[in-house]
Amino acid sequence: MQPTEKNYEKTQVACFVCYIVQAIVNNFVPLLFLTFQSQYGIPLSQITLLVTLNFGLQLLVDLASVKFVDKIGYRASAVLAHAMAIAGFVLLTILPEVLPSPFVGLLISIMVYAVGGGLLEVIISPIVEACPTHNKEKAMSLLHSFYCWGHMGVVLISTAFFALFGIQNWKIMMLLWALVPLANLLLFTRVPIATLLEEGEKGMSVKKLCKQKLFWVLMLMMMCAGASEQAVSQWASTFAERGLRISKTMGDLLGPTCFAALMGLSRVFYGKYGDKVNLEKFMAGSAVLCVAAYLLISLTNQAWLGLVGCGLCGLSVGIMWPGSFSIAAKTMRGGGTALFALLALAGDLGCSGGPTVVGFVSGALGDQLRLGILAGVIFPVLLLAGLYACRKLTKKA
Repeated sequence: MQPTEKNYEKTQVACFVCYIVQAIVNNFVPLLFLTFQSQYGIPLSQITLLVTLNFGLQLLVDLASVKFVDKIGYRASAVLAHAMAIAGFVLLTILPEVLPSPFVGLLISIMVYAVGGGLLEVIISPIVEACPTHNKEKAMSLLHSFYCWGHMGVVLISTAFFALFGIQNWKIMMLLWALVPLANLLLFTRVPIATLLEEGEKGMSVKKLCKQKLFWVLMLMMMCAGASEQAVSQWASTFAERGLRISKTMGDLLGPTCFAALMGLSRVFYGKYGDKVNLEKFMAGSAVLCVAAYLLISLTNQAWLGLVGCGLCGLSVGIMWPGSFSIAAKTMRGGGTALFALLALAGDLGCSGGPTVVGFVSGALGDQLRLGILAGVIFPVLLLAGLYACRKLTKKA
């Protein structure tokens, strides 16, 4: 019996939850940066490496997955990704306490769940793209909005937990979050999964993709989308608490939560009205707004203006990641798993590089986080340039 379109709605739900898992992978530990600094005596420069390792390893998984995802299939890949996320979350509560170096314990745990995060990033978009549903661009934007709602949920629920039970009990919260990938792993064993290409059809090889100028422009756009988003997102809690001198609870609520809420609203807006909006123009306007947000965050001395800047940044980056995926799927048909894997690689390179640039520039300038964020303005500027180049190349074609 062939699965119906209604059956594939359950597949989409499972994919939506994947982005909540991804939000836990990327956003729970940043809430604990200052806790790790005080509890384990780890300097801020080393804590920066936790972000770099998370996204850097996801990047390597993106690259490796080109070889094995099509061989083992999307279902097995999804189950494996969730299992690695669960293992990493559990190890995070154990290894820093039992190893001689807590920092090494944190690194190993993050390496394990980063494998799961990287694999999820590769497979989820093509699974949704392959579902027999109408208006793929709207579905893609709605899919990626769940990363934002997951981000908000991680911050709000974790902050409430810390306020009620104390941040010293963060390990219990981590174990509770591990239940999310556990439930979704079980769901992925049951839902129907379609293939991206017709039976017997092969996607483009990496070699063929690399010969096309448009592919490299799309890679630049994905890298800048990831960097524009994470350069502020990963440092929002620390910036609000230290740079704006407000309490941790208020910093988490007003910094990361505001960022995630407006990023999610941007994606839901496009998910609802995408068929009436020109995607390229929407992305270009968002990139300009992103530049303004970066400048507002980095150049103001007023706490409330800095928080407004965080919110505007979330609003502006919302469309960048799913929009770049949609443009790639539309302009490079037949790209297959290799295209999505390499785009995810570029995005994760940006996710790793953006916060790292902010951290190192801040450290070099006396822990001035504002100046580090100011350096990150280069990313939305390059995204604008990529959109222009993409339009020129597709017109020629």
